[in-house]
Amino acid sequence: MKQLSLTHIIQKPTKKSNGKSPLLLLLHGYGSDENDLFSFAPELPGNYFIISARAPIPMQPYGNAWYAITIDHEGVKSSDNERGIVSRDLIAQFIDEAIIAYDLDPYNVTLLGFSQGTILSYSVALTYPEKVKNVIGLSGYINEAIINLKSNASYAHLNIYNSHGTVDQVIPIDAARKTPPYLKALGIESSLHEFPVGHGVHPTNFYEFKEWLLQKDKM
Repeated sequence: MKQLSLTHIIQKPTKKSNGKSPLLLLLHGYGSDENDLFSFAPELPGNYFIISARAPIPMQPYGNAWYAITIDHEGVKSSDNERGIVSRDLIAQFIDEAIIAYDLDPYNVTLLGFSQGTILSYSVALTYPEKVKNVIGLSGYINEAIINLKSNASYAHLNIYNSHGTVDQVIPIDAARKTPPYLKALGIESSLHEFPVGHGVHPTNFYEFKEWLLQKDKM
């Protein structure tokens, strides 16, 4: 493991690419770590150089976060958006570092996030669209407070797959349903894939986004 700005683990491609390998960057959710989504790695397309990054904020007694989430005495949840922006920019920096360190294709970067990792994936892709080709957003939503849209940027090249559980009690499905119209306003065609689960990934969901990624490889 090379010493870059984010602690991470890697899986090298099992299939050769024509040229440099594409990057698939996994971004875990609140309170988890780099080992969580890395369990997907053996089943993901073998042409990708897979990196699973650890969020920079350690939590007690275990796990990490991209930014703090607090709940007040009335049960109102709030996010530390300033720290979210710091993590957004740190991930963007890490992408550049990883491409150089592992000699990867800078024009074929996919972000795969879960929950808070999805929120950051959307934020990175929409703030730095030149760095990202595909986004797989699982059980997350758009947080406009940590996105810096650029007036002269083009977003139409971005391919975004987003899915959510219909009985998610952590992030309600209604929050996720706002994602496709938000993206459409930017010229990104996307639809929400709903599954009868809570805050997790249904097996059918996994095979669906895997097939989606395979199809994007052919484009």
